[in-house]
Amino acid sequence: MDKTERRQQILNHARDVFAKRGYHAAKIDDIVVAAGVARGTFYLYFEDKRGIFEEIIDRVLARIGATIETVDPHDKARSVADQVRENIRRIVGILLEDRATTKIFLSDALGVDPLFDRKLQSFYDELATLLQSSLEDGQALGIVVEGDAKLYSFLTLGALKELLYQVVVRGWEQPVDRIVDAMYAFLRDGYLRVDLVPSRDGR
Repeated sequence: MDKTERRQQILNHARDVFAKRGYHAAKIDDIVVAAGVARGTFYLYFEDKRGIFEEIIDRVLARIGATIETVDPHDKARSVADQVRENIRRIVGILLEDRATTKIFLSDALGVDPLFDRKLQSFYDELATLLQSSLEDGQALGIVVEGDAKLYSFLTLGALKELLYQVVVRGWEQPVDRIVDAMYAFLRDGYLRVDLVPSRDGR
């Protein structure tokens, strides 16, 4: 196993340990036992527990940021509604594909470790900023109603977080398509105005 594979192996097991025990209760010893590596090997790749946790969070954020596509009202192959729905599907897909990490975001209580709190809050802030930017692009295109895009982003994240909490943490199993359809309908009936986009011939 090369160094890249070993690092990923430790990351994967650390994620599972955090999800099972919670960030605060998880120990480096738990991670190395789960990963089947020596404690010294862990420190070859990561400085401490917080370091590996931050990398797990940063990787998810990077994946979400990379998967959001700017909506193009002139795309002849896909309608605006289809593009918005596909963005929702990608985000939900990432969060449900990696349920262990999503569970950490949703279930670890704040207030125990100030540095941990700041990292988790930073994740939500960056996610809100990504969404706000996307909504501002939508306002420029006329597919999002005028208003406070930052406020809209927090409302959207709140709805998505509660839905995923019920699915990931509480075990309320729902098909991905149903989740995507429900989120799309929620946004369509709220700030989205995809039905007002001019036709492709400009009328």
